[in-house]
Amino acid sequence: AFKWLNLALKNGWSDVRHLKIDTDLTLLHTDKKWGKLVSEMQSVVDKREANYDKPLQAKLLEIYEDDQSIRQQYISAQKKFGHQSRQLDSLGRIILYKDSINLIKITEILNKYGWVGSDKVGEQANQTLFAVIQHSDLKTQQKYLPMMREAVKIGNANGSALALLEDRVALREGKRQIYGSQIDYDNETNKSYILPLEDPDNVDKRRAEVGLGLLADYVKRWEIIWNVEEYKKQLPEIEEKLKLQK
Repeated sequence: AFKWLNLALKNGWSDVRHLKIDTDLTLLHTDKKWGKLVSEMQSVVDKREANYDKPLQAKLLEIYEDDQSIRQQYISAQKKFGHQSRQLDSLGRIILYKDSINLIKITEILNKYGWVGSDKVGEQANQTLFAVIQHSDLKTQQKYLPMMREAVKIGNANGSALALLEDRVALREGKRQIYGSQIDYDNETNKSYILPLEDPDNVDKRRAEVGLGLLADYVKRWEIIWNVEEYKKQLPEIEEKLKLQK
């Protein structure tokens, strides 16, 4: 374990905050090498974060934890109880409530500081901006999408994250998504499927341009087998089904 942790540190991983609270590593805490590892990683972090806006970073990290922890509970409940259950309904309501509170906090930050880069608050705190906006309503997404596009141009946001937001907005506006990032679940067939996608033949080319991997690899987590010819045949049916749902 120490061999791999030190190798990770050598290759740039230095999330000392997670290292300290990761329960998978609890057994290592009594080893004399643990203190040395934590100290070395903390030293790397301190040097990198010397010019960070610490209060803003702390606020963003707190929001990130609030945004992600409830969704992890939702995913766990989904695996345990299925896609339709009272447990999911309850957690879904909690997610909506938390999202509304977090959105107020994030919009205040965006309006005051703009899309703050990882060079000012760190990678994870920077990702909080996207995480909360992608979970917001369409009007809010449309408002901050241009800001995120500009942030990507100057290196303050990831192109791969922007691609996910572009897809969400496009679908909500009644258009087809561009990168194939948005997946839905069909309760009748009990299978997941890729929501309407523009130009399926060239999706991997577009994904590569923004730093995303192959669509076939991406959709495996939903047990979807990507077959472009089969998908093009199914696409009219998928779009018709969505129209009926609306």
